[in-house]
Amino acid sequence: MSSDRRAFFRTLASAARDVAQPAAPDVEAPDAVGPWLDRYSRQLVLPEWSEAAQRTLAAASVLVVGAGALGSPVATYLAGAGVGRLGIVDDGDVELSNLHRQHLHFTPDLGVPKARSAVAKLAYLNPEIVIEPYQAAFGAAMVEGHDLVVDCTDSFTARYAVNAACCAARVPLVEAGVVGMSGLVMAIRPGETACYRCAFPAPPADAASCAEAGVLGPAAGVVGSLQALEALKLLAGLPALTDAFLQVDLAGLDFLRVAVRRRPQCPDCSAA
Repeated sequence: MSSDRRAFFRTLASAARDVAQPAAPDVEAPDAVGPWLDRYSRQLVLPEWSEAAQRTLAAASVLVVGAGALGSPVATYLAGAGVGRLGIVDDGDVELSNLHRQHLHFTPDLGVPKARSAVAKLAYLNPEIVIEPYQAAFGAAMVEGHDLVVDCTDSFTARYAVNAACCAARVPLVEAGVVGMSGLVMAIRPGETACYRCAFPAPPADAASCAEAGVLGPAAGVVGSLQALEALKLLAGLPALTDAFLQVDLAGLDFLRVAVRRRPQCPDCSAA
């Protein structure tokens, strides 16, 4: 490795350790699309996208709950796409066993809070947006003020907590889970579409074993990428994976879309 590359990684590791809650700079969209052309040109040329969609993204605030296997690709793609403000919630520290699947964290980050490690990398990726670390456990009040929440947690208990908070605040949500080489993704507009609790009223019987199961890094990358895609679609007003969830079996490359209906007695969304 060259001395320049060593210096870069030393700087990056130092940034992860030293990153603090940033001041909120001006993140208003520019008056013309010109300043965006180089950075976002390959999405601006899409017929499904537009200058209006890019402006909506630049004005949006998204909370990513979890900076691990799903949160890494989600936060990377949302930052790269130009979401104006990202909040990264995680109360854990980087561990060696994380690194095979959590690509926002590097070996020099061991022991660093994940939220801060993630923000340091994302700031290098897109310095034109605001990225805020929340080194704390998720709390329902965190969803307030955000246009969208992306739940990248790894337990049914945590997903139910995020789902309930978003339903109560009527904040759109993208849920996902991954275990082994399989996973699922679901987009939710509380009060309009079925929520996660409508689809899964109670944890499965093997929930405890799922929490302790392994996961292959690329499987988390695929599921997290799908989750980021659904987040961008919701923000831009494009058709998203609502009233359904996508079941992904990456061992056999099988994808199954399962329809879900709102449950009138759902404890989370019935009052939304």
